Amino acid sequence: MTKPTPAATARPHDPDVRAPLEMARDVRFYLQQTPRQLPSHLLYDALGSALFDAICHLPWYRITDAELGLLRRHAGTIGQAIGPRGRVVELGCGSGEKLAALVTHAGMPGLHAHLVDLSHAALARSVQTLAMLKGSETRVTTHHASYEDGLLALPSGGAEPTLIVFLGSNIGNFDAPGAAALLRLVRAALRPGDALLLGADLVKPERDLLLAYDDPLGLTAAFNKNLLVRLNRELRADFDLGRFAHRAVWRPEASRVEMHLVSLAAQDVDLKGAELQLALEEGEIIWTESSYKFEATGLRRIVEPAGFVQRQQWVDEDARFALTLFAAA
Repeated sequence: MTKPTPAATARPHDPDVRAPLEMARDVRFYLQQTPRQLPSHLLYDALGSALFDAICHLPWYRITDAELGLLRRHAGTIGQAIGPRGRVVELGCGSGEKLAALVTHAGMPGLHAHLVDLSHAALARSVQTLAMLKGSETRVTTHHASYEDGLLALPSGGAEPTLIVFLGSNIGNFDAPGAAALLRLVRAALRPGDALLLGADLVKPERDLLLAYDDPLGLTAAFNKNLLVRLNRELRADFDLGRFAHRAVWRPEASRVEMHLVSLAAQDVDLKGAELQLALEEGEIIWTESSYKFEATGLRRIVEPAGFVQRQQWVDEDARFALTLFAAA
């Protein structure tokens, strides 16, 4: 079971103009699927981004700590892929903490950083984080765009070597066809010899996976339910948050964790801005996110067909997270 892709439509150039139209179209499309679904990128409005930043500091969600440790330990080797004055493109910049760690420990004083994110709040935080680095001459260009549109918007023809960083196991939010398509776009943005740094969360015991996506403090539940808050605000919907529960499910046959919103009663919901009325049954789910988990040795089988060669791989001491450096062939 994988999420379908909305039908392709012409897109206005300005993301701020197209966003409400695209949001209404996508929400209407996905909520009429079986099971009902919502695009996971809608989780990341300003509040959603702040909640996710908090989740990254939870003891049960260890992706961030594991990845930061690997970045700090191996930044020197990673930095050699582009030299001290290359170009780094980060897909999904978050708070900028990881890129700042890489810049600081790799010794890249003249870096030109391109930040790609759909969240204005994330872009602003990343710019602020990078501006605070001591002794750095990092130039920053922001792209308020999807990964795909951000890659297509990158300037071409420069002489500077390029490293694309795709961290936080964000590759896990794509099913196999979606990941393959994105990796081909990444390769198309690079020249032979340029590099891709990929962070990927690894398969681990089910109990650990579920605690990461349904934490005892309820932050992940708040993060998930905030999607309904956003639909109420931006699409004039009337979701009653008290009538939904957060649920995380591990699907070992698909190697993914799913996040659901579960209707606690039979109810009708009106999404005026999407011109959609829902009749939900008790126990019916809305599937909001998939997070695929990987085997470290299997990552090259996913990435190399897009036109890459694996150069080095580092796995944290608990074998929970992998950081892999690929070269564009």
